[in-house]
Amino acid sequence: MKVIVDMDKCQDHGQCVFSAPEVFRLDDTGKLEYESEPGDALRDDVEEAADVCPLQAITIED
Repeated sequence: MKVIVDMDKCQDHGQCVFSAPEVFRLDDTGKLEYESEPGDALRDDVEEAADVCPLQAITIED
C-alpha cells in the first residue's frame, strides 16, 4: 500500500492524525508528515483517514 497526500490540497487540519496516528502526524510547526508506505495492517486506519480528510487530499495505491 502506498499513501499519497496532495500537499497542495492539504491544509494541515489533522483529521488524518486522529484516524491513523501511526501513519500521519503534525510536526512541531503544525505541518503534516506521513509514512508513505505503511504496512497493510494499517489499511483500515488509512482508509478512514482518507475518508475524513475535509479536502480529500489523501489517496491510496496498491
